[in-house]
Amino acid sequence: MKGSVASIETFGLVDGPGIRTVIFLNGCNLRCKYCHNPEMWHMGDANYTSDEIVKRVLRNKPYFKNGGGVTFSGGEPLLQYEFLLETVKKLKKEGIHIAIDTAGIGLGDYQELFKYIDMVLLDVKHITKDGYIGITRRDYLDKYMKFLEELNKSDIEVWIRQVIVPNVHDNKEYIYGLSKFLKENIKNVKRVDFLPYHKLGSEKYVTLKINNPYVLKEEMNKEKCDKLYQEFLKDYQ
Repeated sequence: MKGSVASIETFGLVDGPGIRTVIFLNGCNLRCKYCHNPEMWHMGDANYTSDEIVKRVLRNKPYFKNGGGVTFSGGEPLLQYEFLLETVKKLKKEGIHIAIDTAGIGLGDYQELFKYIDMVLLDVKHITKDGYIGITRRDYLDKYMKFLEELNKSDIEVWIRQVIVPNVHDNKEYIYGLSKFLKENIKNVKRVDFLPYHKLGSEKYVTLKINNPYVLKEEMNKEKCDKLYQEFLKDYQ
C-alpha cells in the first residue's frame, strides 16, 4: 500500500515532545481561512509505501530521546486511514512513540488506529457551529464532536492547538468558552497551546493561484495572545 506524502521533516521540534520525524500527508477536506499549507489540500500521487516510511523513521531513532518519535501531520492524516494504520502498526513494533496532528475530520471508526497512537495533537478551529463554519468553510463540527467521543474512549494523551485569529478568537468571551468546551468535551488534555495567526504561508496562495480569504487580515499580536493565554489558564486550571 502506498500513501500520498507531501514532505518529511527529520528534526521537528514543535510537533510533539522531543526530536521528531514529521510525515506530512496530503489531503484535507477543510479549507481553513488561515491555512498555511494549501498545497496539501489535494491528495496527489501515492509516492511512499509504509515500509519506506518506516525505514526513513528508523534512521532517526537514535535521536528519539526524551520522548521523541514520529508525528503524522498534513493536510489531514486521518484521510489516509488505511495507509496510516498500516504504517503505525509497523512503527509500534519498533518501539516508536507515535503522534498524529489532526483536526479530527477523517473517515470515522478510529478505535483500531487509536490502539497504536500515543498522542494526539488536536486542532480546535472554533467552539460554535457558526464560528466553525466561518473558519473552516465546512459544516463539519458534528463530525469533529464524534471524533472527540471516540478519542475519549481511549487513554491517549492530548495536546490542544488553538490558532488565535484577530477579531475571531482574541476576546475573553471566546477564551472562557474554550475553557468550558475543553473541560466538558475532551479528556486527557495535558497541554494547551495558543498559536498567534501569522501570514507566513501567504505566498503559497499567490503561487498556486488560490484566493486567500485572509489576504488583508492582520497578524495576531503575540503580546496580546500571551495575555489571553494567561487569562485562559486562570479559568482552565
